[in-house]
Amino acid sequence: MYKEKIVIKVGTNVMTNRDNKIVRPVLKELVRQIAELYERDIMTILVSSGSVIAGKEVLGKSQIENKTQKRQVYSAIGQPRMMRLYYNIFHDYGMKCAQVLPTKRDFSPGVHRQNMINCVEGLLSEGVIPIANEDDAVSVTMSMFSDNDELASLIAQLVNADKLIILTDIDGLYTGHPDLESSNLIENVNPDENLDKYIKDSNKSEGEGRGGMGSKLDYAQQAASKNIPTYIANGKNNNTIIDIIEGNFVGTKVSL
Repeated sequence: MYKEKIVIKVGTNVMTNRDNKIVRPVLKELVRQIAELYERDIMTILVSSGSVIAGKEVLGKSQIENKTQKRQVYSAIGQPRMMRLYYNIFHDYGMKCAQVLPTKRDFSPGVHRQNMINCVEGLLSEGVIPIANEDDAVSVTMSMFSDNDELASLIAQLVNADKLIILTDIDGLYTGHPDLESSNLIENVNPDENLDKYIKDSNKSEGEGRGGMGSKLDYAQQAASKNIPTYIANGKNNNTIIDIIEGNFVGTKVSL
């Protein structure tokens, strides 16, 4: 039986390069750390973006003009490709993974919520890593999460996780644009702190992902308010997750 469970969210900008292609070594480094945690009896629920990008790699340029329908098609094609990538990498470490595609209704009180809990807890008890992503093929308009930051926060609260780690392509929250020498990394934030003055367009991650720094902080603060310490850190750096688990400073921590 595991002694701790954490939720890790990895965004599109972490796993892709400037050409919007999936960088497999990044996924391998991610899984390597999850495997190391597994050996320490720490189970991970992985919330992973990437299905739309993966679908574009397979299909190429789509002729569909409607943006929502196009995203549905890319996601439907890309999701099995992402799972195949993860399956093969986890298999290399002697581990098993499973696909979970929730929609917003699965977090509403009632049968759907309990089914989600039973599914995730059942997988963890069997030593299987759940890999969750919004079901973009069917989730549109009102049924959509704002982004996978929201999904990760909701899952962390659903299973009462010990930690939530949100991996992005910068080191955390800065006082200004991360590229400016005058900007400083903000190491600690509390759930009630007003961070509007730090949330600017220059602090928003670019690329195919829907969630910028403002979104990450909003949902990090929501999880932290439920006594789930949450970290926003650079997923492109090696050993980021292990450093966080071992208590070494990395990124921005949001906690009570």
